[in-house]
Amino acid sequence: MTRRTIFRWLRRIGLAMFMFLTIFVTAALVDGWAAFGTGAQGPRLAHMEASPHWSDGVFVNPQPLWNDLWGGLTGFASASAYSSPSAPLEVTSIDPLALALPPESGLRVTWLGHSTLLVDIDGYRVLTDPVWGPRASPLSWLGPARWYMPPIALTDLPPIDAVVLSHDHYDHLDYPTIVAMKDWDTTFVVPLGVGAHLAYWGVPEHRITELDWWDRTLVDGLEIVCTPARHASGRTLIDKDRTLWAGYAFVGPQHRAYFSGDTGLFPALSEIGAQLGPFDLTMIEAGAYNSAWPDWHLGPEQAVRAHQLVRGRVMLPIHWGLFDLAYHGWTEPIERVLAAAETAGVEVITPRPGQSTEPSVAGELERWWPDIPWKSGARDPIVATRME
Repeated sequence: MTRRTIFRWLRRIGLAMFMFLTIFVTAALVDGWAAFGTGAQGPRLAHMEASPHWSDGVFVNPQPLWNDLWGGLTGFASASAYSSPSAPLEVTSIDPLALALPPESGLRVTWLGHSTLLVDIDGYRVLTDPVWGPRASPLSWLGPARWYMPPIALTDLPPIDAVVLSHDHYDHLDYPTIVAMKDWDTTFVVPLGVGAHLAYWGVPEHRITELDWWDRTLVDGLEIVCTPARHASGRTLIDKDRTLWAGYAFVGPQHRAYFSGDTGLFPALSEIGAQLGPFDLTMIEAGAYNSAWPDWHLGPEQAVRAHQLVRGRVMLPIHWGLFDLAYHGWTEPIERVLAAAETAGVEVITPRPGQSTEPSVAGELERWWPDIPWKSGARDPIVATRME
């Protein structure tokens, strides 16, 4: 084969690769364009720029996030063989009539998988990070797919007083879900900047309440407080940290609940507990962790510590059990939480997806997940930086 022939074939291969990449990118842009959302402008942007947490065009954490880029790229080599369920998961099918009844204790939580929860607190209903879409992705054909259908249809939910969003990552802010609920008679409570996405997707501006850390809003008689978190945001390659991320405290006349959103461990958790606790229930993220990004997510042992720092009574581990978002086994987060909680003397509830629980009358812990191999916290510790 002559050099000219070799060059001709290389050129053809290069051209074919370029055409494939062009088609792929074009298809992704067309399919995901609306789901990407949009950036803030006008008064919304001015509100963001006035925040003490805004600097040089982005929001910043008081304790920056540390990343081991090489470890993150090569982590797949030691990924668990059990990162996804090997068989369909059995979830609890929700009876809409039962869900419409108020809880006897005044506080009930229904875990719908990952970070989606329906919280009934003192006569008010709050829905957190609702994800009914098929993937944690802007694309309909690529990205982490959910392991089971939602335990209840959106149209079968009882009236919701507030839809609360922690940040704009795809596993928390789901485009098809927001579009489906855009005409709901409810209040959308979001961190600074996230309202731009909602308005772009058709949610009326008067139904959007944007909050900075420590801001408060009243939804009828329920106080919702936007709490600090240690994380990041962004839906494209060019909008990283252009919106805020947060957790929330739900303060009712009789009960208090804390929803962490996505967060790493950070010192102000104790301040949240001192100002807003103690909490009857904490819903704290415990999954999608790795030692290469120890500040992005808590990890199981630090989730238990966070529960203690915010002065929680009963802990519900969330952010696991629906998507494959990390290298660890899919049951590892809950196994490690339970091990750490036993050592710390922390009470944990483990509802099956779709199951409702009243923390004050919770029964015996149910191990509904399979017994498969997992790494302990001693073997694979997650330790946040800058906690001094």
